[in-house]
Amino acid sequence: MKILNWVATGAALLALAACAPSTAPSGTGGDEKSGTLRVWLFDEPNRAPKEKVVQEAIEEFTAANAGTKVEVTYIPTTPARHEKFKGAFNDPASAPDVAEYGNTDLAEYAAADGFTDLGPDLSSWPEYADLSGDLRRSATVDGNLYGMPWFIGIRALYYRTDVFDELKLKPPATIAELTESARTIREKKPDLYGIAVGGEYTFGALPFVWDAGGDIEKLNSPESRKGVKAYTDLLSDDVCPPQACASLTGGKTVELFASGKAAMGILGNFSRSAVDAGAAAGKYGVIPLPGAESGKIAPAFAGGNNLGVMKSSKHRSLAVKFLQLLGGKTYQLKMYDAMGNLPTLTGARDELAAKDPFLKPFLETVAAGTKFVPIDPAWVKIDNQKVIPTMLQKIATKQSDVDQATDEAATAVNTAFGRS
Repeated sequence: MKILNWVATGAALLALAACAPSTAPSGTGGDEKSGTLRVWLFDEPNRAPKEKVVQEAIEEFTAANAGTKVEVTYIPTTPARHEKFKGAFNDPASAPDVAEYGNTDLAEYAAADGFTDLGPDLSSWPEYADLSGDLRRSATVDGNLYGMPWFIGIRALYYRTDVFDELKLKPPATIAELTESARTIREKKPDLYGIAVGGEYTFGALPFVWDAGGDIEKLNSPESRKGVKAYTDLLSDDVCPPQACASLTGGKTVELFASGKAAMGILGNFSRSAVDAGAAAGKYGVIPLPGAESGKIAPAFAGGNNLGVMKSSKHRSLAVKFLQLLGGKTYQLKMYDAMGNLPTLTGARDELAAKDPFLKPFLETVAAGTKFVPIDPAWVKIDNQKVIPTMLQKIATKQSDVDQATDEAATAVNTAFGRS
């Protein structure tokens, strides 16, 4: 589970960004050409491989920039992390020059005016041209680019090859086939869930909504309702019983599939090590999550982390250079080898795909087009209030029908955005 905690910063840990500061940094920054460059990167349980790659980058950077040092602080991915950013935004003396942050924190940090616009710096950087438009948009607010997407986490459909072979099933090519296969498996093997889905698994449900043409900002549209129904149809006794599955998070669905208790699961590329450490090891395949139409891939949420430069940095040019080095192809590939982080640069991903077939369905999903949550502070309210999980759970447990639950959710979304 090497990078599960990292990707969570771009997905499951959205709640940590709930109270970003409204005050802008008091320092205006500068462009000193020497001195100590301060860098904040996320810590994690097995930091050593990451630290080794970062140290290589530091040695290369300091060798090319005389009179410079790089001081790295590894910060926790807990509420304490958010407090550190809040303090840095308000006290430039305590702020780093370069910082790693979860991409779903972007709207709050942009509202705090804590990071500088990197558009002018990266637009002329050759490697930036290798970044897809979807990923560029995930780091952009009001036309300003506040970070270089460093790695992404993409979800696809894991399935048990032994179970599918035994029951003579083919990997599903549509959502309808997925649902039918899940029901068949549950019927023939009642000790298994047909697919592990969760009422609290927002990023498992959203691809169904997006595939149907729906959107978070209008959950009661006909399109959104179609996608919501397709997902909640799986939260049923004949697939994944609501009494057990309505409370499942994304992490719990990984555990169910890895432990051999589910025949399918919507898991990330970052879930590989967990699955390989469980009962499903060596008995699974991965395909892109199919859409409603045959041959179509359901859009996935592009979670992940960015590298940004603080607005208060007194070493702007050096900070940008270090960001370009650590965020460039060479070190994206090194970070994949060290931590399993999926690169954002197309060329790096293509190079890895040629060596590691496991990545193919995830890269196909990226190529088909990814989606992101609204880049607005309102998203944090929506997530903290569990608007989408509450909607899914009410439908699964028959407290509300699809129309009622989506109307309630849409009202909560509009309130979060300050709409009447």
